[in-house]
Amino acid sequence: MRLFLKIFLSYWVAQALFLVIAILLTLAAHPQREIANVQARQEEYLSGAVQAYRAGGPNAARAYLKPIHDSEHVRFYLFDESGKELLGRSTPHWIERVRQGKARTADSFLGRIGTGPQLLRTTRDGGDGHNYVLVAELPPENSEFFGPNGIPGLGLFISILSSGLVCFLLARYLTSPVERLRAATQRIAAGDLSARVGGTSSRRSDEMAELVRDFDAMAGRLEALVKAQSRLLNDISHELRSPLARLNVALGLVRQRSGEEAQSSIDRIDLEATRLNELIGRLLTIARLEGGHDGMKTAVIDLSELIEEVANDANFEAQSRNSHVLVVNDEVLLVKGNVEVLHSAIENVVRNALRYTWEGTDVQVTLTAERDADGDHAVLRVGDFGPGVPESSLDKLFLPFYRIDDARGRETGGVGLGLAITERAVRLHAGTVKASNRPEGGLIVEIRLPLAGRRETKIEAPIPTPTT
Repeated sequence: MRLFLKIFLSYWVAQALFLVIAILLTLAAHPQREIANVQARQEEYLSGAVQAYRAGGPNAARAYLKPIHDSEHVRFYLFDESGKELLGRSTPHWIERVRQGKARTADSFLGRIGTGPQLLRTTRDGGDGHNYVLVAELPPENSEFFGPNGIPGLGLFISILSSGLVCFLLARYLTSPVERLRAATQRIAAGDLSARVGGTSSRRSDEMAELVRDFDAMAGRLEALVKAQSRLLNDISHELRSPLARLNVALGLVRQRSGEEAQSSIDRIDLEATRLNELIGRLLTIARLEGGHDGMKTAVIDLSELIEEVANDANFEAQSRNSHVLVVNDEVLLVKGNVEVLHSAIENVVRNALRYTWEGTDVQVTLTAERDADGDHAVLRVGDFGPGVPESSLDKLFLPFYRIDDARGRETGGVGLGLAITERAVRLHAGTVKASNRPEGGLIVEIRLPLAGRRETKIEAPIPTPTT
């Protein structure tokens, strides 16, 4: 209701402003004294013109009115009761409307602020049994504010001016908190949970101010919950490390003291302990990445060299599946960030592609520089020839512990943390990551990072055609 009241009052302020401006500009544009002078003598002009016409016809009437036109700059039209113009002049349509009494004249307020020339009309009995009408067209300087004929009149101009001004101020007042709310929402969506709207809205008391305060309260609660979750995850991971270390020590002692018949069970325990240790390590990585930039050392990184290093390590593992990692890159691209974090992020994507590409097929890695509305970016695309991912699951791939049962279950390896680590690492470097299905089959993951610079062009041997 408070917004309604403000809009309602703004409407009436616009109407009042329109009225005030109309009165002021009308008085300035149409001097009342000059209109009154012509209007006061119009009866005299009509009487003289009728007498001259009866005595000598149109020429005599024109001769009588010519001195008045020369001195007052007023053009006259004389009509008889049948509507015939007795001075022999062609009559514009607005003159005809005034003669017929269908248009307002300059002796009224609406007539002065309307469109078209300013006109006066008077009628009288000529004393010969006929009625006559005299229409006076005022000079241009006493005509409508924008000049005669075809241009919107003063009333329309004033209406647009006054209502536009009030609507502009009202729109700025109403949309200002909405724009700040939108900016804060975008920052939160990008991972900045400290974003708040606040500002001048805290001094308002309408519905928009309440929305802003509710949003800030929600954002604060959300930030507190996420931080609490991150601390919990970090604390649990650290607490698990201690008993896991003791378990590994005990496992080594058991291996030394047990016979051959127990070795298979001990190996299984050792494998599961290793997996648990890796899981804890990944959980700690996610907790650290969620903590932001604090304590993270950054430098300018040769992304091309980093990708080649990841590809060489992955090719060693890919030999068992008769696959390869093919890197297509013709330029040295530089980004700013933490080399260990970016190495882990890229490695997770490449190893994930190797894990799910069909045996005997290759993983393609391309690195290019692209420019968009946000500036220059280094764009890394990693594509495999695997089963792909259902469209409904593409956006969920970067959630912790998310796995697709039929294609990416536990038996293929992994617990659903690799791509989650990648997403947080890339977001920490002001980049974006997304996944999409390839038309020819398989999944492609695209990482975009702000470009910090380029170096000389690389010259490499031709890349072999990937097998499919």
